[in-house]
Amino acid sequence: MDWRPGVVPDTVTVRWCTADGDERRRARVLLLRTAAELLQVPLSEVSLEHEPGGRPYLGGAGGPLRVSLTHGRGVLAVALTGRAPVGVDVEVVRRVRATAMARAWLDPAEAAWVEGLAERDRSAAFLWLWTQKEAVGKALGQGLRGGGMSRPMPLPRQWPPPEDAPGGLTPLPGAPGLASAAVVVGGGGHVVGVALHGREGDVRIDVCRVPAAACD
Repeated sequence: MDWRPGVVPDTVTVRWCTADGDERRRARVLLLRTAAELLQVPLSEVSLEHEPGGRPYLGGAGGPLRVSLTHGRGVLAVALTGRAPVGVDVEVVRRVRATAMARAWLDPAEAAWVEGLAERDRSAAFLWLWTQKEAVGKALGQGLRGGGMSRPMPLPRQWPPPEDAPGGLTPLPGAPGLASAAVVVGGGGHVVGVALHGREGDVRIDVCRVPAAACD
């Protein structure tokens, strides 16, 4: 493929920010601006379209990129890559019924891992897994249908993981071509999950918070 300037084939570019209302519109703005920056083209040359099933894609000069976006609870994130279908999800770290939800929805090994953590860590750990499952569903173009919540994710080597240091994507157990990662950002206040479908080999993640003005 003829890569445009700024598009790195083995990198997923992730940009996120907090927002005071209208997260949906702001996520679209951030996605288009980030695409134009990566491709080094005027913003007017990139458009956002949607497949019949709702998956977003870029028109015009944005054709070389695969993209995903997410928003809610006053936060939004976008992911762009030049290679395989990508998914992204972001969650505000908040107190949830982590043990009960893990037992009900997650793979048994994941539920045991969440339950084995100190109580103060369980909510963030559950959301760390949740964002990856959501991201994988988006990369597959099917959401969480078909048992997506019970699809095993790679567990972290340590908890809590180093903030803002996701490294690269990790292959999913028993799922060739699927890989995911999650990173804690914003001083521990948010978790971003990222996934790719159909990409083999090492892929790094470039995660960066942008000012709210970049989404206006």
